[in-house]
Amino acid sequence: MKRDKLNVRQGVTVEVVLVVLAAAAIALGQQKYLLPVVLGVLFVALIDPGGEYGYRVRAMTVFALTGALLTALGFGIGGGPWGYAVLAAFVVTLLAGLAVKFGLHRFVAGMLLNFWFILALAQPSLYNLDRVQADTWQHTLAWLVGCALWIAVSGVVWLARGRGPRPAPAEAIPGDTAAHELTPPLILFALIRALAVSIAVAVAFGLNLPNASWMPLAALVTMKPSWDQSVLAAEQRLAGAILGAALSALVLLTIDNKIVTVAIIVVLGAVSVSISGVNYALSTAATAAAILIAMDLPHPSNFADERMRVVYTFAGVGIAVAITFLADQLQKHTKPRTPQPT
Repeated sequence: MKRDKLNVRQGVTVEVVLVVLAAAAIALGQQKYLLPVVLGVLFVALIDPGGEYGYRVRAMTVFALTGALLTALGFGIGGGPWGYAVLAAFVVTLLAGLAVKFGLHRFVAGMLLNFWFILALAQPSLYNLDRVQADTWQHTLAWLVGCALWIAVSGVVWLARGRGPRPAPAEAIPGDTAAHELTPPLILFALIRALAVSIAVAVAFGLNLPNASWMPLAALVTMKPSWDQSVLAAEQRLAGAILGAALSALVLLTIDNKIVTVAIIVVLGAVSVSISGVNYALSTAATAAAILIAMDLPHPSNFADERMRVVYTFAGVGIAVAITFLADQLQKHTKPRTPQPT
């Protein structure tokens, strides 16, 4: 627990932005677009690199536009032939992993975009269950609106504080943007992670399992370069997912007021950003609960749905840990042996 990493100011700022967006969505009766809007705000806030404002705007704009392309791709092919989803998930995950060449900060940005892409892939299937057509371009616009509003807010804060360079708002996100050599181990890890995510996507989409997007999402978050790191991430991811699912189920099954429900999403989003550097499991729980509740606004669910999401999370974690273990064992067996002295 790293209490000194608590960022209340950042959480309050995010909460204000989300309140404005949520009020607009409720007034227009467009709560179904809250998911891309909320994640647009949260993710752009997290990847703000700090420094001179011009540099920050360029980084956030590139992130927002890349996310818009992935939103359009995810909603465009999601719900269609599952082979396209598997191929797209493999390519996007591989490219996100290779982004480490441009520094750890851009690697984390790629991870967040990867996470959103998997969610976007899953949304059309959920809409199909309700016999509703998912609007690709409206969801893409919603993502851009969330990103643009946060960029505008960061500009206002920059002006109010004297137009000087500012530190990165999310201290937990690595600020390293130095180029890294793509060594064989880095490339191998990117390939293995892409394989794990695409296997999870193939199972989830190939078997047409509702809410099974949590399987590739769990695999993506759990995959680490070593067996020990993957086990630790698995423990934290599972704890966060279970807490998040339990909290979202409690909210969805006991509160029948959309305004109150949206307010809870806003609070959870702010809490997630505030404690992102304090405790990974609790931050994951807040993020998972916010996403689950936002996903369920246009698709009301029940306790059985929440339980199955936890099951799919276990399955995704299992895929990631198993593939990491196999890769780890393979590397040990293929390492050249040190010649013994004669």
